[in-house]
Amino acid sequence: MIRARKNIKIIFRYVIAPLLGAWLFYSLYKQIKGQPDLRESIHLIKEAPFGIQAWKFWLVISLVFVNWGFEAKKWQVLLKTLKPVSFFTAYKSVLSGVALSINMPNRIGEYGGRILYIPEGKRIRAISLSIAGSISQLIITLIMGCCGLVYIIFYQGDNHTAVMGLPVFWLKTLLFLSSSAAVIIVLFYFRLSWLIKLIEKIPAAAKYVQYISVLDNFNAKLLLRLLYLSFFRYVVFVIQYILLLQVLDVSILWINGFWIISILFLVLAIVPSFAIADLGIRGKFSTELLSFYSTNTVGIIGTTFGIWFINLFIPALAGSLLILGIKLFKDNS
Repeated sequence: MIRARKNIKIIFRYVIAPLLGAWLFYSLYKQIKGQPDLRESIHLIKEAPFGIQAWKFWLVISLVFVNWGFEAKKWQVLLKTLKPVSFFTAYKSVLSGVALSINMPNRIGEYGGRILYIPEGKRIRAISLSIAGSISQLIITLIMGCCGLVYIIFYQGDNHTAVMGLPVFWLKTLLFLSSSAAVIIVLFYFRLSWLIKLIEKIPAAAKYVQYISVLDNFNAKLLLRLLYLSFFRYVVFVIQYILLLQVLDVSILWINGFWIISILFLVLAIVPSFAIADLGIRGKFSTELLSFYSTNTVGIIGTTFGIWFINLFIPALAGSLLILGIKLFKDNS
């Protein structure tokens, strides 16, 4: 059974994921080839750091530090219940997590990277803290995504082919499922102690309670603080996206852009992705959603890839250097 599962994972990672990624990138290529004024759009991308709206481009770059700063603050707040660390250490820990997660399905490697700065005896318990932080971000993504769906459904009125060619019925179905999931997760989030009590009653799992017992120290004030930080990080992320869309001449009102991007984040949170296919999935959904408001496919795809490169690849590169530094330090010791 274990070997079969391992083989399935290998097939998904090295066969299905590359094929899916290739198909998605080919689909995006076809869309780009059909883009009106293709040369002008590509020229605009090249001039982004130096053109009239260059200040917006550099503001997007600057907001990367704010984006991950909120995540680092969340991690620092979480660790206070286990092993207090400085904000700088929390920041390095988060970047290390990004480095290990970028090449793994749904970024699960993030937990392994973060615990590198935690004493060995507390690392497993730190993973449960990281999961709690991820849940807080997921809650914000679900709630804001649901708000985006409400906006689109009412904005479209009686149009039966609203977004991505989907009838309003399916958008309402997605809204119902997402809002239901949000309610359930919020209830679970504010009752983490229930999870501990439930596991204690399961003989086979009772021995693992010691690793998640730290969650019992979470009170409503701390959990709300995590949600506030998650919300501010979310807003920064959306602002980055909208600014880069404007730099690349994708004409869209702020209000429309905000809620469409919220739906995009909702979809990306729901759809499982593999490392190789993730960028293609982002590009595909971005073009389908934003092309409803703009025909500048090159600008939309350029924004999607730019946000991925700025917010994930560069921090992952920095995190890789930090991990290398940890390894060299240990080797020298």
